[in-house]
Amino acid sequence: MRWRDVHGPARAVVYGLLASRDEALARSLHDEGWGGHRLKPLGVGGPQFVGAPRKRGVYTTSRQGSVWFGSPVPEIASVLVAALAMKEELVWGATRLRVRGFTVEVAPSSGQRLVELETATPVVVKHGGRDLLPGDEHYLLRLQHNLQHKADVLGLPGPKDLRVVQAGPRRRFEVGGAPRIGAQVRLAMEADARFVEAMRSWGLGLETIQGFGWVR
Repeated sequence: MRWRDVHGPARAVVYGLLASRDEALARSLHDEGWGGHRLKPLGVGGPQFVGAPRKRGVYTTSRQGSVWFGSPVPEIASVLVAALAMKEELVWGATRLRVRGFTVEVAPSSGQRLVELETATPVVVKHGGRDLLPGDEHYLLRLQHNLQHKADVLGLPGPKDLRVVQAGPRRRFEVGGAPRIGAQVRLAMEADARFVEAMRSWGLGLETIQGFGWVR
């Protein structure tokens, strides 16, 4: 798979799925956001392939893999499920992914306020137009702001005592000709269980509709 296709097509795929079942919802989300906010409560994770050999400089594939789609908003999630149920193929950039089946996953609530969330894809955080990485000044402040904004959209209390437990290496991807830079992270926080469940189907940081910040 071309590296620019790892994240680049994600937004178009999501809106294509939504429009196939509810064109008005897809248009409204694209143009206006949700609940009076510009944020789109949508997340994507994938495509990731099982048993794909690792080769430097190449995003390798295999015959078996997964793509995850999620939303903490039931109205949006139900449209995604209905759209995926009708799909035999996903056109992901220059790659065609054959759909062999899908599963609806609902994250169980732990009931605990102290939690750790680990991402499967890099988290994108910006400050003053500059991409930030874990350990940079303002990183936790801007990520806290992002998570609080998402909590406000959903009418939930935001997290507290956010800290980075572990961070992966700097990763750079191209989306629409522009770079997206971030790193996978494991975060610890004190949070309401409903907020934790929501982030598992939305993601952390910016550009979640492009596949960034998807929670493992």
